[in-house]
Amino acid sequence: MLCLSDSIRHDDPCVQQLLSTIEEAQTLAQLILAVWPLARVLALHMVEYVLDERAQRPRAWPPCPTCGVPLRSKGFAQRQLMSLFGPIHWRRRVGRCPQGCAIPQVAPFDEALGVQPHQRTSGELQLLGCAFAVFVPFATAARLLGWYCGGLVSPRAVWCWVQAAGHHAMALLQEDLEAVARGDAPPQEALAVELAALPLALGADGVMVPFRPTGGAPTGKIRWREIKVGVLARLGQHRTRLGHVVTRLQHRRLVAVLGDIEALSPRLWGEAVRQGILHAPHVVWLSDGGRGLWRLFETRFAGHARGILDFYHAAQQLWKGAAAWLDGRTTQARRWFGWARHRLRHGRPDGVLADLADALDVEGLPETARETLRTVYAYLQRHREHINYDMYKDLGLPLGSGMVESACKWLIQQRFKGVGMRWSEDGFNHLLHLRLAWVN
Repeated sequence: MLCLSDSIRHDDPCVQQLLSTIEEAQTLAQLILAVWPLARVLALHMVEYVLDERAQRPRAWPPCPTCGVPLRSKGFAQRQLMSLFGPIHWRRRVGRCPQGCAIPQVAPFDEALGVQPHQRTSGELQLLGCAFAVFVPFATAARLLGWYCGGLVSPRAVWCWVQAAGHHAMALLQEDLEAVARGDAPPQEALAVELAALPLALGADGVMVPFRPTGGAPTGKIRWREIKVGVLARLGQHRTRLGHVVTRLQHRRLVAVLGDIEALSPRLWGEAVRQGILHAPHVVWLSDGGRGLWRLFETRFAGHARGILDFYHAAQQLWKGAAAWLDGRTTQARRWFGWARHRLRHGRPDGVLADLADALDVEGLPETARETLRTVYAYLQRHREHINYDMYKDLGLPLGSGMVESACKWLIQQRFKGVGMRWSEDGFNHLLHLRLAWVN
């Protein structure tokens, strides 16, 4: 420690206070927190030393964009940039046109470093800010960045970084969608042999998000809009400590869009092709009874996948029928529901449908109850090919669409439905695509 103290005393005397804090630290946590500011200072010294050394090297001056005459050096000028370690300062040569053309000064060294003329923060700081904003509100992300780099970062700056990164992600996605629209299949993602041999499951659902009534200030009544979410995953098998074999999702991929089923369709299909739907040994579609979702299945995936109606949604429909037919407050209703649910789960859906058909013929049944029974019967009859749950269980396939509902929760609700949050369309879309990039 004494050698380190002596070696940097003349370069930066303020570091001695940091060294004293390190000497006084008692616990490991105190020691690490005390070393962190010193590590930032030493990193700044190293970076600035390398920049100053490189700035002295001779460089070829580009021609003037107006007259074509090579630019001429006008000496060194100061440049500052906020980085992960704090503010970095360096001096580099700047040049102008010797003919006096009205062009801004040019700094070839900045271009070599990938620094834009009016850039105020370094690229890695912006990337870390975007990563924080994927999980926490912009104000919290700015606070974390400030603690990390030892400076002040405004929430507005983090918001601007997210907009730029999200816009870039959306542009890349648009290129992929245009390729799918032309009929160009996206390249399949490389998978390990054992992973590619697993069944592929996919499904979709919707979740509501609060938006501003206009794109400006967050005033006025909340406007709720639906976000369509699609999820794809390989179905692996895991044995618990008690010896039970359970299904686990592996290699999960998500797509989402602020829009309707038609907007989700090309996104989900493109990702399905990328995840190997054309070559997977088994493909299953898991969904609740939403008609738009099953219309998507019929138009896009029926030729490649087996449809499974979420068992728990089907059971909810059974209870509606039991409550309408036998009065949900009675023991008889609960007993019939339990028996019908058992038969539905264990391969006898036709018996359940027969019971519902018989109930429709009961004399004296109120018209409202009869209409509910018709709806339940039509619901199950429409999905007759999707409720063979005993066969699905024997194949090791899940019976519920919980993987889709959980994806909606941690992709959308955890970040976009915080207390007091209301989103503009652009702000939501840009952050959504960054979250998708993190998920995938």
